[in-house]
Amino acid sequence: MLLAERARAARLEQIIKELQRHRFGRRAETLPEDQLLLGLEEVEQVEASSDAATDAANAAERSSRAARRRRNRGALPAHLPRVEMLIDLDDHACPCCQQALHRIGEDVSERLDIVPAQFRVLVVRRPKYACRACETMVQAPAPARLIEGGLPTEATVAQVLVAKYADHLPLYRQAQIYARQGLELDRSTLADWVGRAAFLLRPVHERLLARLKHSTKLFADETTAPVLDPGRGRTKTGQLWAYARDDRPWGGTDPPAVAYVYAPDRKAERPIVHLAGFAGILQVDGYAGYRVLAERGDVELAFCWSHVRRRFYELAAAGPAPIASEALERIAGLYVIEAEIRGRTADERRAVRQEKSRPIVDEFELWLRAKLGLISQKTKLAEAIRYALSRWEGLTRFIADGRIEIDSNVVERAIRPIAINRKNALFAGSDGGGEHWAVIASLIETCKLIGVEPLASGEDRGWIARGM
Repeated sequence: MLLAERARAARLEQIIKELQRHRFGRRAETLPEDQLLLGLEEVEQVEASSDAATDAANAAERSSRAARRRRNRGALPAHLPRVEMLIDLDDHACPCCQQALHRIGEDVSERLDIVPAQFRVLVVRRPKYACRACETMVQAPAPARLIEGGLPTEATVAQVLVAKYADHLPLYRQAQIYARQGLELDRSTLADWVGRAAFLLRPVHERLLARLKHSTKLFADETTAPVLDPGRGRTKTGQLWAYARDDRPWGGTDPPAVAYVYAPDRKAERPIVHLAGFAGILQVDGYAGYRVLAERGDVELAFCWSHVRRRFYELAAAGPAPIASEALERIAGLYVIEAEIRGRTADERRAVRQEKSRPIVDEFELWLRAKLGLISQKTKLAEAIRYALSRWEGLTRFIADGRIEIDSNVVERAIRPIAINRKNALFAGSDGGGEHWAVIASLIETCKLIGVEPLASGEDRGWIARGM
């Protein structure tokens, strides 16, 4: 009884430390080298080492920033338009002897200038013509409008979309910006524009998702999407599911892309519906809902070492934890190998992994099982070990297939913009708003991945505007 109470108290203490670190500690998942190598050192020594490492890192960052500033001086991008400004003498006579001065050269410097965005009104005139003989009247047809009878051009709506979903400016902030320029646009008006654009862009989104499902390997993840529930007067928790492709690490030719799909819940049936027709490798985190998809036979799951690492990191960050620290060191060895083979072909990656990563993984599994038998099964450390061992087949699948990444960080990076937008906008207005969010964010984030600017200048109205 006493041993059980002590184990429970130790586990609760570990949970409290994790919560304190998450709330007040550093978010970067890095540990001092001494803590990795000397897990039994006193806490004060570890903290001192951490402070010293932080000071060194700050000094290095300051040096890096200074170097960047030096590089930026006089090195403005060549593609920016240049406006010449000539600063010449008023009098070309020599101030000493009054003889004529002759030009022998010049000094040229550049400064970065910004022209503030401004609104303009496009006045469309359509002359009417009539035949005096038969009284027939002829007129050129009116150009199609995104919103029937509405004010905005496609470029205006595209600007609203990019500001909201790429720059994470909620509509009320955009309305405030426009008001400073003397244009009063109600937030509900902007919301109508977004909804209409999302409706017109839906076929593009569907095509994007269909193209992704023709891939042989995808990443998947999901995140919460607070949605207003009008009937209950409060928000409910919807889900944005992300499906991404990025074959660049192994030299694949398909362009990277990501498609989000909104759903009102996190049920396991959702990815089954979203990925209907997909067959191949699906790389995910540890969420058990994806296993239902794999049981159907067309999909093999590859799991994420980053999630395994995170569980051991939380233990090591909370205090001296020799087993967790050694686990981190072993996982770090796998990442060193991955850094060496990034960008090489799938066959080359597979060969290197078979030679170098396979021994590390096999020994790590035996080590984890041995440590699990030595510790209390009710501790957070035991939970972390069981988490890894229960997913071992999916975690080690990357060794036999050079296309598979060691983690699912590709799709986690695609989730971050969603989290920022969620923080700034707080919630979507309805389930329909969640669907609009998914459609537009898919196109915006895919533009980022392939290096296409959603908004372009001049006659090219931009990719988003053309899609509408």
